[in-house]
Amino acid sequence: MSLPDKTTVLIVGAGPAGLATALSLIHHGCHDFIIVDAMSQGQNISRAVALDTIGCGDEIVSQGIKTTEFSTGTRSTKLICPRIDSLKSYTQHPYILVITQNVTERALEKKLASSGVIVHRPLKVVGLRRNADSPQLSDVTFEDGREITAKYVIGADGARSAVRTMAGIGFSDPTKAKEEEDNNLAQMILADVTFDNINAADAASGITLSPNGFFISCPLPSSFNDSLASEGRVSISERVYRIGCGVPLEEGEIPHSPPKEYIQSLVDRFGPYRLASDPAVNPSPKPTCIKDIVWTSRFRNRASIADTPFTRLGPGEPGEGGVILLIGDAAHIHSPAGGQGMNLGMRDAIFLGEALTKHIHATETQGISEADAILREFATERHARALEVIQFTKGILSIEGMKYRERISWWCPIDSATVRAWVLWVVGSIPFIQRKMAWEMSGLGRR
Repeated sequence: MSLPDKTTVLIVGAGPAGLATALSLIHHGCHDFIIVDAMSQGQNISRAVALDTIGCGDEIVSQGIKTTEFSTGTRSTKLICPRIDSLKSYTQHPYILVITQNVTERALEKKLASSGVIVHRPLKVVGLRRNADSPQLSDVTFEDGREITAKYVIGADGARSAVRTMAGIGFSDPTKAKEEEDNNLAQMILADVTFDNINAADAASGITLSPNGFFISCPLPSSFNDSLASEGRVSISERVYRIGCGVPLEEGEIPHSPPKEYIQSLVDRFGPYRLASDPAVNPSPKPTCIKDIVWTSRFRNRASIADTPFTRLGPGEPGEGGVILLIGDAAHIHSPAGGQGMNLGMRDAIFLGEALTKHIHATETQGISEADAILREFATERHARALEVIQFTKGILSIEGMKYRERISWWCPIDSATVRAWVLWVVGSIPFIQRKMAWEMSGLGRR
């Protein structure tokens, strides 16, 4: 299918947020849209998501792993575990769903294809300007020289959003503090690996805290193995595990393509003892060792939010300029702590489909300034939700990434890791706290 010259809505970015926006528009009766992406195929990143409101929930759930166990503890002891089952009164999905991004995207694209919609790939946006003939339209130029004119341009193109940059929308940390730059989670590595001598119970989803480190692990669904094989990348029969580890800044920058020995060292130093390759500390009959590395990624933990997720392109009178909207990572980024990233972006997308359809209809009977109140309300609400999530994840980071001190105060000769463990154990034994943690992780209060 060729790219048209004009469309009402142009969605830039075919990650989960962009695809969900397209499905939400269809759900609300809007079919005049085009979705493009700069990449020739989707990505491989693990996330969790629920998409019942746009008819994709069952398919997504069937491809993931459901769990109600996600504990936080030391290398040897469980300290705190949210009561995920306490969510039964609020949702038909009272569990954590682990699913990789490429599997999510395939399911969403399949749903779009059933409605006759395709993603135009690869099309990289390199230009965005006001249309010369109509101030309410925008011209978008792609790297291959093609152009398209749209009334609405939706930036779902990630943290380095070209749409956001070209629209002149600022992107910064709303509450930056110096201590955030120097904790055990300032830089992290993620890796998809397989293990030798692995016991499924030993690699259950959870977080491990140590005096100078942070470690997280979770099993990935078999649908991930299937997707790797179908894409012709690699055929793996063993269970793949996603592991993540904070690397202290004093150890230097994380290698771009770390060898297996480097990642094994992190597991041995910061992971739970039951995953260690050293038989002297691993309580299992046989030590556990990394067998293969499927994928790695390194990143710095940071948070930023767009000044606004809604504007009109270029200077001019109120109501002039094509509509520019931002969702997902183009609108906000934050630490993956708490598993809120994709969930927040998906909610952006689902609510945008409704708001945008209302705005399209409103402009047929109302003045532009009056109709824009719909998008301003959407922008205000989503901006507020993003700020809440940023604060939530920063709170988690301040606890889980806390720097080690040999004594917490001159009058208390107890180290900070021990105090943290005591506090988490005591607080984690309170049922109300267990339920509160589950509620915050679910994001049900931040729709």
